[in-house]
Amino acid sequence: MDYLLELVYSGVAIGAIYGLMAMAFAMTYKATGLLNFAQGELGMLIAYLAWSISVAMGTSTWALVGGALFSSIALGLLIERFIMRKMIGQPVFSGVLVTVGLGVIITSVVLMVWGGEQQSIEVAHASDIVEFGGLRMRVSQIAVIVVLLLALMVTHVFFRYSRFGIAMRAVAADQRTASLMGISVPRVQAVAWATSSVLAGLAGLFFAVTFELSPSIFSLGLKSFPAAVFGGLDAVIGSGASGIFIGVFENLVGGYVAPLFKEIAGFMLILVILMVRPFGLFGQRDIERV
Repeated sequence: MDYLLELVYSGVAIGAIYGLMAMAFAMTYKATGLLNFAQGELGMLIAYLAWSISVAMGTSTWALVGGALFSSIALGLLIERFIMRKMIGQPVFSGVLVTVGLGVIITSVVLMVWGGEQQSIEVAHASDIVEFGGLRMRVSQIAVIVVLLLALMVTHVFFRYSRFGIAMRAVAADQRTASLMGISVPRVQAVAWATSSVLAGLAGLFFAVTFELSPSIFSLGLKSFPAAVFGGLDAVIGSGASGIFIGVFENLVGGYVAPLFKEIAGFMLILVILMVRPFGLFGQRDIERV
């Protein structure tokens, strides 16, 4: 029983990281109709930039968090303004290929600037152990779960009650009609890319703090993609919540079936889900592009 609970607890922790990254996928898709396959690479780059800023400023927790937020917002706005805005009106496939190329470029830049060696990010009390009924979790693992829950609550309030959130929902439903109603589509998409970048950056940073800082962080994008599909590519909250389910499912498969199957468990699950609900658990039926 203790082994089962340990798998579930650790699965929830890694699932929270998946959830943040899955929300990043869903945020860009909801506002632009595009899948950003550079999300993992973007999270990796933000983690490295935050680490460099914190080292330059004395390796403090606030410098690390501030560096991550500043870097993610700046990168998201720059990518939208100078790369993705040029793709408005172009075929969806072309936009997706641009994000794939962007991911390759980001990985190359990280390897050239920081190299491929593993680094450790020292954050006060991040590695401290907290016990829950005999089960042990790191403070960093608890923190990422709390951050995901806060992100889900803020996203719900934003989309349901704020004027800009309602405008983003209108753009997601029909860009042309939203534009005719006076909504600035480029502005909405810029905010969506910045928000998506923040979510991806938080996922990359938490992974680096909890485990290690290395170029392998880019794989978070691939590992989190099943959560985005499982929850629904146009359902930001559903994608975030599904990250926890995918994390627990992977751990259970790895613990009770075989560690090898842990790496593909999420993709096996979405194959089944897509056959039953092609639009995901929380997605809308009128999704046309994937």
